[in-house]
Amino acid sequence: MAESVTIARPYAEALFRAAKESGNLAKWSEQVPVLGQMAANPEARSAIGDPNVAASQLVDFFRSACGSVVDAEMSNFIQLLSKNNRLGLLPEIADLFESYKRDEEGTKQAEIFSAFPIDDNQVKALVPQLEAVFKTKLEPTVSVDTALIGGIKVIVGDQMLDTSVRGKLDAMATALNN
Repeated sequence: MAESVTIARPYAEALFRAAKESGNLAKWSEQVPVLGQMAANPEARSAIGDPNVAASQLVDFFRSACGSVVDAEMSNFIQLLSKNNRLGLLPEIADLFESYKRDEEGTKQAEIFSAFPIDDNQVKALVPQLEAVFKTKLEPTVSVDTALIGGIKVIVGDQMLDTSVRGKLDAMATALNN
């Protein structure tokens, strides 16, 4: 996995730099995830890994599957990746591209784990409080983790805020054992 990210990084950096310089960052940030999701599809992965499928066929496959979502410049990028046998790296390229975009905007991804489902209004009320704690703008993704018993756990980069019942019980157990 680390090797594929290492190989994908120069492509993602070049794509991000080109998007920024051409003023297409917003447009491409919609297109790149579509390509990443498509390349992660099991059928596409098997076609990408099939030595009997020519590079030009893969390019045509991606162009037709994406349709009008992908513009001419992005189509050229697909062709470049296909020529270099790197289409399989599109999921990693998409993740890195999104990471560079968030860094440019000064935002970070926040993974919010809740013991119970929370609705959009609750997330909207929670995010400003979390942004004050983490001192950065956050893009939240919410997951339910019933093992938390109650409360939430938030992960932003290498930082974690755990206000869950499970976290408090674990802290008490550690204190009692010491």
